Amino acid sequence: MTSVESDAAPTGLLGMNRYQWTVIFAAWLGWGFDVFDGLIFGFVAGNAVPSLLHLTIGTPEAQAATSRWNGILVSVLLLGWAAGGVLFGLVADRLGRTRTLLLTILLYSVGTACCAFAPNIWILLLFRVVAGLGIGGEWATGAALVAEVVPDNRRVEAGALLYTASPLGLFLATYTNKWITTSLAGIPPEVSWRYVMASGLLAALVCAFVRSAVHEPERWKSAVEAGGATGPVRLSELFHPTMRARTISGLIPAVITLCSWWCLGAFLPLLADALARQRAAAESLDKAQTTALVLQWKVMTNNSFDLGGLLGSLFTIPAARRLGRRRMFLMYFLPGAAAFFATFGLPLSPEERLIGYFFLGLTMFGIFGSFTFYMPELFPTRLRATGAGFCYNSGRVIAAAGPFLVGAISAQGVGPMLKTLFCVGR
Repeated sequence: MTSVESDAAPTGLLGMNRYQWTVIFAAWLGWGFDVFDGLIFGFVAGNAVPSLLHLTIGTPEAQAATSRWNGILVSVLLLGWAAGGVLFGLVADRLGRTRTLLLTILLYSVGTACCAFAPNIWILLLFRVVAGLGIGGEWATGAALVAEVVPDNRRVEAGALLYTASPLGLFLATYTNKWITTSLAGIPPEVSWRYVMASGLLAALVCAFVRSAVHEPERWKSAVEAGGATGPVRLSELFHPTMRARTISGLIPAVITLCSWWCLGAFLPLLADALARQRAAAESLDKAQTTALVLQWKVMTNNSFDLGGLLGSLFTIPAARRLGRRRMFLMYFLPGAAAFFATFGLPLSPEERLIGYFFLGLTMFGIFGSFTFYMPELFPTRLRATGAGFCYNSGRVIAAAGPFLVGAISAQGVGPMLKTLFCVGR
């Protein structure tokens, strides 16, 4: 089968052939492990940060340092993510989708796995920057690749299916941490967290699949040939009068959603940890019982968030088809704001908050799920990866301030963190 033939002849499920589904699956794997590698550190921060700072795990000093440094590390990851999204968007438009996808997956998998060997907190921070560069670049490349291979009338379905990898990536991170932690119960927590981070290298296996099964889209090849006389793609083209409005219409919803998600999503494990320890103290549980309760609540919290996210991503298909883009965003943003204020503004029990996490996942992931088809369709083929990468990732520069502030506040202790995030004690 030639490359031209493999991009055509839509005869299978949803009017797409085997090769088109292969491309969706390859990008889906890349994005799923992208999220996995991006969020896995949140599950081990409570052990990793004190270990690297030579503090005793579980002490108030260690908990404060963990909150502070987790905020710093997440913010640095987001800055690297933003830089990678813009940088590799340009690379993908110049060198090709498949080669750039391979490079970004390899970069974030190696960056995450190297964290397992970090001798101190500064080297860990450096490796998180490396991982962030790859994570940011993978989304823009994968979204552009899928948009150019699938039929135009199936971009909504393909984009929404692509983003279902996000909640499933978080789900995989949750259970990978649980499985490794449980399996290595006899190994000190000062060491076991390194095995969890080393699991990030699993994503490198996706590279072999991408290399053997995916080729450059014919649309991109044709665009390169047609635009050869105009020179390489430049970032400034996104703000040309003919493109400025499209760029802004992609950037604004991305900034709003990214700020909301990263002030919450990156701290879910720590929130579950804090609430579980508060409950354990109220019930006078011993250390072993407290540890078991913390692990259980981390799983419950993330499962609630993930399930809502999976359904929200899938619901973008009928929402986009029936409502159009503008009303679809309105449908997600308004209930999302209500869910956010209800979950963090009402005096709920920890168990009741799990219901709120479900609706937060439903609305937040739903918005993100639409970005995978909305942003690529804003830009012509020649600028597709650059434009989508810039809009989706530039907002992370602003969003990076959120985790830093939340981490700084929560470093004051469990009480201030809960009062800040849950408005407890009003």
